Amino acid sequence: MQRILVVDDEPDLVELLSFNLRAAGYHVISATDGLGALEQAQRQQPDLILLDLMLPELDGISVCEILRGHPATATIPIIMLTAWSSALSRQLGLAAGAREYLTKPFVTADVIGRVKSLLGTTATAAAARPHPDAVTPRTRPPRGS
Repeated sequence: MQRILVVDDEPDLVELLSFNLRAAGYHVISATDGLGALEQAQRQQPDLILLDLMLPELDGISVCEILRGHPATATIPIIMLTAWSSALSRQLGLAAGAREYLTKPFVTADVIGRVKSLLGTTATAAAARPHPDAVTPRTRPPRGS
């Protein structure tokens, strides 16, 4: 199971993302500040990181630059997920090493889609298929039949 590190200082947002990522078939770990993000990334070696820009202890740009500077974490895809929507903020995030830059508020399905795209995974394809014993609605025959 692929691991996603969610880093944000807003507990409700971490919970929202974690719930939806788990439902999509991912294992979720989290951190609420920049230093915790570095620690979790080094220890857990996630497959992808969702990283806020404005964090206590150490901002997201610095976290991204530090992760890119270490061989063990240099290739982990990072999606910046932040309220900062200016062109300059986006440019700084991407220059620091983020693969994607998404702004808040966001559509959860779009975030999950970007995660899947970056990981090149179809982890939820099996989960999305109905169970063979599942009751499914019958299609109505065409009119005039």
